[in-house]
Amino acid sequence: MTAPFRFPRFFVTNPSPCPYLPGKSERKVFTELNGDNAAELNDALGRIGFRRSQNVAYRPSCADCSACVSVRVVAGEFQPNATQRKLLRRNSDLVVTACKPWSTEEQYTLLQRYLQARHPGGGMTEMDEMDFADMVEQTPVDSYIVEYREATMDGRPGKLVGACLTDRQGDGLSMIYSFFDTELAERPGLGNYIIMDHILRAAKAGLPYVYLGYWVDGSQRMQYKVRYRPLEKLSRTGWVRFDPDEQVEAVREVPQRDEPPLPVELVGMFRK
Repeated sequence: MTAPFRFPRFFVTNPSPCPYLPGKSERKVFTELNGDNAAELNDALGRIGFRRSQNVAYRPSCADCSACVSVRVVAGEFQPNATQRKLLRRNSDLVVTACKPWSTEEQYTLLQRYLQARHPGGGMTEMDEMDFADMVEQTPVDSYIVEYREATMDGRPGKLVGACLTDRQGDGLSMIYSFFDTELAERPGLGNYIIMDHILRAAKAGLPYVYLGYWVDGSQRMQYKVRYRPLEKLSRTGWVRFDPDEQVEAVREVPQRDEPPLPVELVGMFRK
């Protein structure tokens, strides 16, 4: 006989300043992912807007704000536009490998360079190699480090230019955190390419969705997520598609710089 499923216990964090909207405070509800049913619980919670950090699933639970909205791309219907097709062609020579969730010194070095270039002074810049290993390796679900490397003539692993910690859920891929080389002038848009590569790979694998985390209405830093269509958002009545006019207007506000921003929801959640 299998052990009976135990309903998870949920907890709420104390309010703290919101990292996205000035003058707002944030609060999270969270539960622990452990035991034989951790993957099933993570899948179920992911469908109602939870995200994973190590062995914790969490979502915003703010008293006076609902700006954080879970979004996911419908992978099978994604049609890249002209700019996106050009970006895919430019990076089609990269060698992409889904690796087991083991951290490496090479990954950590790339992460630190990324953080120093894009998020100097941010909380994650204080991560040491043990913190990074915990972030990658402490996972109770089906996780990968997807590596993006330059091709070589001799078959040896080429230069690591990007990586993404990714969960494979029952209904799609959940992009937990991505980072990349910001100094490659010949490869602008690497962050956007990594997202599109996940969308195309999910579609090829027959997985319906790619989860991008939270879109924050009113936060310029989070607008990049509306570049991908069709896009669904989680509402009070379930998942619904973005209104086309709303998405067009949001796309106009997307920053031109290629910067999938630091997911502040991770900061502090993996530190002991």
